[in-house]
Amino acid sequence: MKNIQMLTLVIALFSFISCNQAQKKVMNTSEKKETAQVLLLSLAGDTLQPVVKTDAQWQAELTEMEYYVLRKAGTERAFTSELLNVKDKGIYTCAGCNLPLFSSDTKFNSGTGWPSFWQPIRPEHIIDKVDKSYGMVRIENVCARCGGHLGHVFEDGPKPTGLRYCMNGAALKFVKTEEN
Repeated sequence: MKNIQMLTLVIALFSFISCNQAQKKVMNTSEKKETAQVLLLSLAGDTLQPVVKTDAQWQAELTEMEYYVLRKAGTERAFTSELLNVKDKGIYTCAGCNLPLFSSDTKFNSGTGWPSFWQPIRPEHIIDKVDKSYGMVRIENVCARCGGHLGHVFEDGPKPTGLRYCMNGAALKFVKTEEN
């Protein structure tokens, strides 16, 4: 009986030590993620700081539709965006903070009614979040600089990435560039 109790004690102690070591690894990984800084760059290549504003400031600076989409995670109606059929060369920036998000070189006609892209300018400019609204599980995209809701990404896009960044036009501004 003493052997069973001793064995149980050794197993319990070993389990405690193992769990404690695993927890330390998780905590260290989380600490590294929190302290790691993401490099956000403007069109000119300047380093950008995060944009933090009050709800009242956002309401005063954005149009009603921009506020609804960017700050309340709303969705504009399909086929209503002025940016849907833009074919000019340029850059699509966040309507809230002007962070460069997409190039016209990666835009494509997805037939969904929203501007769609197969790749962001810099992956670190967009943050992916799990969105479980409306009884679905989707990946929401938000601006890494101001936290504004942009749209969602799906795995039914064209090559080479196979991704479709389905963006609300109200969340974007278009900056035309000169063609060569």
